Order: sequence, then structure tokens, then C-alpha cells
Amino acid sequence: MAAFLLWLLLLVFCWPLALLALVLYPIVWLLLLPLRLVGITVGAVFAFLDALLMLPARVLRGRPV
Repeated sequence: MAAFLLWLLLLVFCWPLALLALVLYPIVWLLLLPLRLVGITVGAVFAFLDALLMLPARVLRGRPV
């Protein structure tokens, strides 16, 4: 609700900026989408490497009592 009221305040006081933000938001989102996908991929690779490196320790630790 607060975000909506802030948006209305922005629309009333500086409507050109609000309209520019409304038009540019989808374009910026599309431009940043490849970077987000690269971030997800890099995070997955690091998680895989972490699991791979910790596997011997998990196997040698045995069953929890």
C-alpha cells in the first residue's frame, strides 16, 4: 500500500519522471535478464563444486548416531 501511495505521489509531483520510469522499466528488465541468468548459472556451478569437494568428507563421516 505504501509503494502505491509513493507511486501516486511521484505521479502527481513529477509525472514526466514517473512516465519515463514506467516506459523504461521493461526495457531495463529485459537488458538485465541475461546477467541474472549468468548469476544463477554461476551460483549453480559453485554449489555443484562445493558438493563435489565435500562429498568425501560426508562419506567418511558415516551415519549420524
